[in-house]
Amino acid sequence: MQLNPSFLAPWYCLSQCIKEGGTAFSKAHGCEVWDLASRNPEVNRNFNEAMACTSKIVMTAILSQYKDGFNNIRSLVDVAGGTGGNVAEIVRAYPHIKGINLDLPHVVATAPKYEGVSHVAGNMFDAIPNADAIFMKRILHDWTDESCVEILRNCKKAIPEKTGKLIIADIVLKTDDHCDKLDGIRMAMDLVMFALTCGKERTEQEWKKLLEEGGFYRYKIIKIPALESIIEAYPE
Repeated sequence: MQLNPSFLAPWYCLSQCIKEGGTAFSKAHGCEVWDLASRNPEVNRNFNEAMACTSKIVMTAILSQYKDGFNNIRSLVDVAGGTGGNVAEIVRAYPHIKGINLDLPHVVATAPKYEGVSHVAGNMFDAIPNADAIFMKRILHDWTDESCVEILRNCKKAIPEKTGKLIIADIVLKTDDHCDKLDGIRMAMDLVMFALTCGKERTEQEWKKLLEEGGFYRYKIIKIPALESIIEAYPE
């Protein structure tokens, strides 16, 4: 039986990624996903809409399980927050918070206006606006350890040293036999990250190492009914 070349193409790109480095996505498209989105308005729109859609499930879990976490925050930056829907939900639930949505210029250019939220065009690798706390949902899993440390160090610069807080919503892979019904999907997401980005899903020990190298020496993990957990981290 002769296989259709279009069927083989994704596997060829993946094999090339394994042999030569880079990502299967870049092998297939000639650039990384973020670059393609910046050049192609349709890809940008579809990507932003997909992220906003899946975010609704996670944000429902976060707002129902992390109630006290936002109480003492006056200002909050959502780093790489897309079109701002996540921070808008937080501000809606906690109107005392001043919300700031940071993302690339081509992303915030299409962002709607939300009451209590300001959009900032920028790059998390350059600088992050100052605030009491920083929120990052499913961002660090897109990047290598080295890039994550760079982002975390910029996060540390942006919050108060004594009272600042970092709130990460991301997958924490299990290393024991106490699995739940979502662990298979978490492992599958690790493969998605391998093919699509330079990142990966991480265990608690891998998160601990990243946080310490980024300047966050104290943390706790809060489980929520979602693929992700909340990692609450402090610079002191």
